[in-house]
Amino acid sequence: MAVIEEELMRPKGVKPFKLDFKPVAIGMVILMAIYFTARWYQQWAAWDYGLDASDPIFDATWMRVFWAQIIIEPIIFIVLVGYLWMTRDRHLNNITARQELDRTMLWISMLTVYAFSFYFAGSFYAEQDAAWHQTVVRDTSFTPSHIFVFYLCMPIFIIIGFSLFFYAITRIPLFAEKLSISLLLVVCGPFMLLPTVGYNEWGHAFWLMEEYFTVPLHWGFVFFGWSIIALGGVLIQVVKYLVTVLARLTDERGRLLE
Repeated sequence: MAVIEEELMRPKGVKPFKLDFKPVAIGMVILMAIYFTARWYQQWAAWDYGLDASDPIFDATWMRVFWAQIIIEPIIFIVLVGYLWMTRDRHLNNITARQELDRTMLWISMLTVYAFSFYFAGSFYAEQDAAWHQTVVRDTSFTPSHIFVFYLCMPIFIIIGFSLFFYAITRIPLFAEKLSISLLLVVCGPFMLLPTVGYNEWGHAFWLMEEYFTVPLHWGFVFFGWSIIALGGVLIQVVKYLVTVLARLTDERGRLLE
């Protein structure tokens, strides 16, 4: 009876709100497919074809993967960020509370996928890289572990991070009205890990540190990696924003108005 009463009292044309887990599920499945394929490739080719950078088979097996990543990833970045900017909402003041809610929930899904991609890069593949260099002394900057952690995993979370940043500032009033320092740290901090790779490889070319993670050469990875803690500030901002949106979207009994 309570359900029937709620249906009767809901304004006509108002569709019920339901959490949509499809964006998160699709994003997770795509990332898992990429990461597990990369891990399988390592298992197949690292020990047999990845120990001697002067061997032609190394170039055929590993450097082709590296160059493919270097070409494809910037294209994806430009296409996604460019699309989000070119299709930006130029009339954010006119959107309804329901549109704000839908866009924010989609953005939270993007944020979840971003956090997952950062976790995989900063934990599984980063620790794997340390284990590899404690076992095999590098003779090149482009080792089987580096090619995936630095040139696959990092660009993935950079692409997702900048995509969610541009989505936020072009479609969600909260972030379009003023710049969120927390969001800026969450996106730009991890991005700075990629330039740190250059400094790291320069240092390893002069000093043998296989692989002592507390050396000053690696402090940049820790400093910029921990900027992801600003995600807590972003979540606080989003929760407060959702409270105000829901207040405009529901009546005193909590029913949706639009």
